[in-house]
Parts: sequence; C-alpha cells; structure tokens
Amino acid sequence: MTHLPRLRIGIVGAGLMGRGHAEVFAAHPQTEITAVARRPLDQAPEATVYPGYQELLDSGTVDAISITTPDHLHADVMVAAARAGVHILVEKPFTTTVADADRSVEAIRAAGVTAMCLFNHRWVPAYAQAKDQMRLVGEPVVGYARKDDTIYVPTEMIGWADRTTCAWFLSSHDIDLLTWLYDDEVAEVFATARYGKLRGRGIDTPDAMQIQARFGRGAVATFESAWIYPNTFPTMVDSYVTVTGEKGVIQLDRQKENIQLATEDSYTYPRNMLQRVVHGKPAGAYRDAIHHFVDCALTGEQPLVTVESSRHVTAVLEAAHESARTGQPVKLR
Repeated sequence: MTHLPRLRIGIVGAGLMGRGHAEVFAAHPQTEITAVARRPLDQAPEATVYPGYQELLDSGTVDAISITTPDHLHADVMVAAARAGVHILVEKPFTTTVADADRSVEAIRAAGVTAMCLFNHRWVPAYAQAKDQMRLVGEPVVGYARKDDTIYVPTEMIGWADRTTCAWFLSSHDIDLLTWLYDDEVAEVFATARYGKLRGRGIDTPDAMQIQARFGRGAVATFESAWIYPNTFPTMVDSYVTVTGEKGVIQLDRQKENIQLATEDSYTYPRNMLQRVVHGKPAGAYRDAIHHFVDCALTGEQPLVTVESSRHVTAVLEAAHESARTGQPVKLR
C-alpha cells in the first residue's frame, strides 16, 4: 500500500478564520494539524497548544503554518516561519504596510519556502470562468467591484475593526481579482473614505471607502467597500463584479448563484460559493484554495497567488489610504 506524503500543520489564530482553516485541514487526507498557538481548536483536539507562534515554530512539529491572526499581525509570523523553513498560508490581506510586505517577501524568497495569501476568490467557479473568458471581451477598459458587509462584521464578528478598514478587509479580495483578470497592475489611485456611523458606536474606522484605480495599460476600475449594511440584508456580504473590455462585458453577481430561503423569521441567500459542507465534507472555493496550497507545499510548485502579487495588493491599499487621508491622487512607488 502506497503511503501519501503528509504535511504537519500549525495554526496561529484561533478565531473564525482559524476555525475555518482547521476544518479544511482536518478533512484533508494529506494534512495533520499538530500544533496551534495560544488556545485549542475544537477542529484539532489532538494538536499541542503552544503559548505563541514562536514556541510553535521552535517545536519542530510543523511543516507548514496557517496564519489567521488579525490583518496587522501577519508579517512577524510570516518572517519567523520563513526563517524556520516552514511553508506559509496567510489570510488576506498579505500585510497592511508595504514595509511589512517587503520584509515578508524577502524572508520567504530567501528561505525558499512555499507561501500563499488566501485570495480564495480565484477559485470561485464563476470568477475562474471569467478569467478563461477574458480573451473574448478584449483589452480591459473599465471595471467595478463592490464588496459590502452588514454592520454585524465590524461590531460583532471581529473585535479589531478599529485596527483595519473595510478596504483592507474587503477590497483586498477585489483588487487581487481584477489585477488577475486584467493581467495588469495598478499604477495610480484616488480614494475617499467616509466616517460617521461606526465612530458613533465607538469604532474608529471608516463606514465606507471608494478607490478609483488606473492600471498600467490604461484601464480603470472602481473598488467599493462598506460595512454598515443593516443586519436585515439577506446576505452578510453583498458582492458584485463587472469588467468591460473593448469587445464585450463580463458581469458576476454572487447572489444569483445562491439558493433562496424564506422562513417565518427571515429571507436569506445562504452562502455556498466560498464555504459549504457537502455530504459532511468541506467544499467550495475556500477549501479548493487551501488544497491548492497543500499541493504546492508538497510538490514545490508555484502557487496561483504569488507573494509578489499579494504584495502589490498591499501597495495599492496603502496608496489608497494615503490618498483618502490627503485628498490627492497617489502613484504607486
């Protein structure tokens, strides 16, 4: 009987995303969660709990690490993991400063480890199909990507909303997606931010941001993010993408791919594209992206999402926040 190679996984971050990663890794036939940092996870009852990520890395019990800490804490863990020779899967965004992104990329490339930021939208079937069909719409001209959350997210789901923004949390996905669809990089941005509702609730973060981006070959795009939708909205996330080219247009409305569920209490579109359970097993784009990382870590192949492309998303967002602060367009350095 042939024994498949196995990857020992350590998870740093035991919140919502950490639990999601653990659920996928626990069901994968070639991974074993051997270590977690700070507190145990129900999805990994046999894993050893270490007081912090450095102790976990020093233990020598992991081949790869899954980083699901708050946005602004990714870089130190990535650098330490790379120096330990451990493969890296990190939740989006890659980092929240270009300086952090640069030192992370440098450490990763110097160590030669496999690393990927979990921009899982590239595995949503409709988005992957759009990438394949971009040749039919011709050279990109203009795009629009909206990703808005209900107010539940910054007020209840995450406890660190004041240390990030809706653009870091939401538009990072869309910037990665459109740069991939366009096969181009952003050259200049102009952004605006609106404060009010969340500050009134004691959370110092914008209610909404809008980013106008000009790409290197001349195409433009608008990235909208907000997280003050009422909790009565039928989905926690409202997501829509359109790309117009010289020969055609592609439109992607995520809600149209969901079932509709009406009960005596609510009318909803239960999520199924990113995360779902089918016949007792994790499925969806989220699971497929994590499986892709495992394959790359085991084979040495380059992940579909490179750390350099993820660094570019960070650079776009850092420039956008500078533009929102100054009221001026910002060219990417």
